[in-house]
Amino acid sequence: MRAVVYDPQAAANLRLADVDEPVAGEAGALIQVRAIALNFGEVHFIDQMRKPGEVPGWDAAGVVVQAAADGSGPAVGSRVVGFDGAGGWAERRVVPTENLAVLPDSIDFGPAAALPVAGVTALQALRALGPVVGRRVLITGASGGVGRFAVQLATRAGAHVIAAVGSAARGEGLSELGAAEVVVGLDGITEPVFGVLENVGGPLLTQAFGLIDDGGSLQSIGMASNQPSTIDFEVERRRGVRKRLEPFTVRTPFNSDLAYLVELLATGELDPQIGLRTSWQEVSEAAQALLDRRVAGKAVLDVM
Repeated sequence: MRAVVYDPQAAANLRLADVDEPVAGEAGALIQVRAIALNFGEVHFIDQMRKPGEVPGWDAAGVVVQAAADGSGPAVGSRVVGFDGAGGWAERRVVPTENLAVLPDSIDFGPAAALPVAGVTALQALRALGPVVGRRVLITGASGGVGRFAVQLATRAGAHVIAAVGSAARGEGLSELGAAEVVVGLDGITEPVFGVLENVGGPLLTQAFGLIDDGGSLQSIGMASNQPSTIDFEVERRRGVRKRLEPFTVRTPFNSDLAYLVELLATGELDPQIGLRTSWQEVSEAAQALLDRRVAGKAVLDVM
């Protein structure tokens, strides 16, 4: 079968190649893939996660062609979206049934493929902040895939959302998604916030942590800046403010969270914010556009 493989010599480290068919385990369903989504992290750090010739890919949507042998999960013919740690960028991939959600006929495979990693990450990270109704929540890197989901979900949860971006152009459309404030950088924020969903890392994380009010927290989701962060906790102690900084990692199983996001998508209450959609034959170009910050939101590729 055809698949995208990691190749350090290829443009953006990715190319199409012929690979062996995947083999499903007892609790895995075999999916005929119709659409895939690229995530900044898996493209940016691919050399640290994959060996040459391996098939990357966390997110994919398609049709079940072989149900799980243990009887769990959807039946053959079901339209699904799912997550696994690798193997998604292929004509067929195996997904543990605990990480699958069934799609109604009304949902296109492309928007569905955008949901798993970015959508579930935003959802779980927002939950980790605790109750946010009526509270100020800062989202950094708000123009990216996770950020745009986080803006919508935090607004839906009743938060006063402050969306921080790197440029005015990157902030376009965020007010329409529910952000009460859209800011370039953090220098203009003078009032404290209850919580931070932080996607950038480096000095921005340090600055964001300094804005948190007593009892609040920061969820460190990503490190798009690829820079270290330095925090002087003695300064925070002298301020007498109790706060938490937590490294965030998305957790499986995905099925219930994915099913919730699918429901919101089906009812028009969630916009996957697809900034680029093209054929998977253009995977190198799409990955480079994502790395160059030329995609606002998600990059989705149709498998054809």
